[in-house]
Amino acid sequence: MPLRPCPVCRTPVSWEGNPFKPFCSDRCRTRDLGAWSSESYRLPAKPDEEDGESWSDASDSE
Repeated sequence: MPLRPCPVCRTPVSWEGNPFKPFCSDRCRTRDLGAWSSESYRLPAKPDEEDGESWSDASDSE
Protein backbone atom coordinates (compact mmCIF):
# COMPACT_ATOMS: atom_id res chain seq x y z
CA MET A 1 0.00 0.00 0.00
CA PRO A 2 1.57 3.29 -1.11
CA LEU A 3 2.00 6.22 1.20
CA ARG A 4 0.80 9.63 0.05
CA PRO A 5 1.68 13.01 1.57
CA CYS A 6 -0.91 14.80 3.66
CA PRO A 7 -2.02 17.91 1.69
CA VAL A 8 -1.52 20.13 4.76
CA CYS A 9 1.59 18.94 6.63
CA ARG A 10 3.14 16.66 3.96
CA THR A 11 3.46 13.72 6.40
CA PRO A 12 3.41 10.38 4.51
CA VAL A 13 0.14 8.63 5.28
CA SER A 14 -1.58 5.45 4.10
CA TRP A 15 -5.09 5.92 2.78
CA GLU A 16 -6.12 2.35 3.53
CA GLY A 17 -8.11 2.27 6.76
CA ASN A 18 -7.53 5.99 7.37
CA PRO A 19 -10.79 7.73 8.39
CA PHE A 20 -9.25 11.15 7.67
CA LYS A 21 -7.98 10.48 4.13
CA PRO A 22 -6.42 12.23 2.30
CA PHE A 23 -5.28 13.94 5.51
CA CYS A 24 -3.16 12.37 8.24
CA SER A 25 -5.36 13.52 11.12
CA ASP A 26 -8.52 15.34 12.12
CA ARG A 27 -6.36 18.38 12.89
CA CYS A 28 -5.08 18.65 9.30
CA ARG A 29 -8.57 18.07 7.94
CA THR A 30 -9.93 20.89 10.11
CA ARG A 31 -7.08 23.24 9.12
CA ASP A 32 -7.83 22.60 5.45
CA LEU A 33 -11.55 23.25 5.96
CA GLY A 34 -10.72 26.48 7.78
CA ALA A 35 -8.50 27.61 4.90
CA TRP A 36 -11.32 27.06 2.41
CA SER A 37 -13.92 28.78 4.60
CA SER A 38 -11.67 31.83 5.14
CA GLU A 39 -11.05 31.94 1.37
CA SER A 40 -7.31 31.38 1.76
CA TYR A 41 -7.56 28.96 -1.17
CA ARG A 42 -8.81 30.35 -4.46
CA LEU A 43 -9.41 28.75 -7.80
CA PRO A 44 -8.19 30.72 -10.78
CA ALA A 45 -11.02 31.95 -12.96
CA LYS A 46 -10.96 33.57 -16.34
CA PRO A 47 -13.45 36.44 -16.51
CA ASP A 48 -16.15 36.23 -19.15
CA GLU A 49 -15.30 38.14 -22.25
CA GLU A 50 -17.59 41.05 -22.91
CA ASP A 51 -18.55 42.21 -26.36
CA GLY A 52 -20.38 45.31 -25.12
CA GLU A 53 -23.61 44.58 -26.98
CA SER A 54 -25.61 43.51 -23.93
CA TRP A 55 -24.76 46.59 -21.90
CA SER A 56 -27.05 49.57 -21.97
CA ASP A 57 -26.79 52.81 -20.10
CA ALA A 58 -30.04 54.30 -18.79
CA SER A 59 -28.84 57.82 -19.65
CA ASP A 60 -28.43 56.84 -23.34
CA SER A 61 -32.14 56.19 -23.76
CA GLU A 62 -33.21 59.67 -22.70
